[in-house]
Amino acid sequence: MTDTLALSTHSAITPDGVRLHVESAGRGTPIVFVHEFGGDHRSWEPQMRFFARRYRCISFAARGYPPSDVPADMERYSQATAADDIAAVMDALGLDKAHVVGLSMGGFATLHFGLRHAARALSLVIAGAGYGAEKEHEDYFRNVSLEVARQFERQGSETFARTYAIGASRVQFQNKDPRGWQEFATWLGQHDALGAANTMRGVQARRPSIYDLQGDIARMPVPSLVVVGDEDDHCLQPGIFLKRTIPACGLAVMPKTGHTLNLEEPAAFNALLAEFFAQVEAGRWEVRDARALPSQIMKTD
Repeated sequence: MTDTLALSTHSAITPDGVRLHVESAGRGTPIVFVHEFGGDHRSWEPQMRFFARRYRCISFAARGYPPSDVPADMERYSQATAADDIAAVMDALGLDKAHVVGLSMGGFATLHFGLRHAARALSLVIAGAGYGAEKEHEDYFRNVSLEVARQFERQGSETFARTYAIGASRVQFQNKDPRGWQEFATWLGQHDALGAANTMRGVQARRPSIYDLQGDIARMPVPSLVVVGDEDDHCLQPGIFLKRTIPACGLAVMPKTGHTLNLEEPAAFNALLAEFFAQVEAGRWEVRDARALPSQIMKTD
């Protein structure tokens, strides 16, 4: 029987007064899905449909992404705000704790949620989080982010989406699933150009490198799963860094896969998450065994 808890739409109001569009489905332990820059709340449909069979699934449109509010002031967009907006969504739904799953921009927000609100995270899935993290590419990433913002404003979302959607780590999705990729590109073209530009300038271009947060990340107690595609080049080394730094962390590398992991390989992605959640809930996703010394090749004494 369907009721308002099983399938519903909500609004969450952030501490600074921004209204966020929230959708939920299912019953059980909550999972909050946090979308990437190129997506929105609709990007998690394959996960919402699969996990709502036994979890309460929540997706939301980030600030700057209609039908959520689009603040005109770029200063109202930041990495810290993106993490705190996850907490605002949970507050609006009366959720004390949840599994939190994020891709790319949402993966960074998920990591920062773990740093800022660890007690509220049952687990973290940090997928495709690496762009701008590599120290040798920091300046380039910052400059290209600002250029992307300018192009959204100059060309508009519908036109610039045709360029953005065929990036080096997006063509894998296009080649495997042309219909799915076209839906992604169409939705990208519906984004608010001001919201996209402000997000690029306020969040993407200004977020700190994860390498600069090593001490904080090494103290984060939340069970975590890092997922990257092996053709998502600028997420591979950051993914290994996170695996080695987060105390209770696993790393999954998906073969012949680009950036849009959850849509490009939904069955494999869902299977990874299902096993991860099961192990976390059984108390079996633990800190790495101290005997597994990274410096050791073979034991001789």
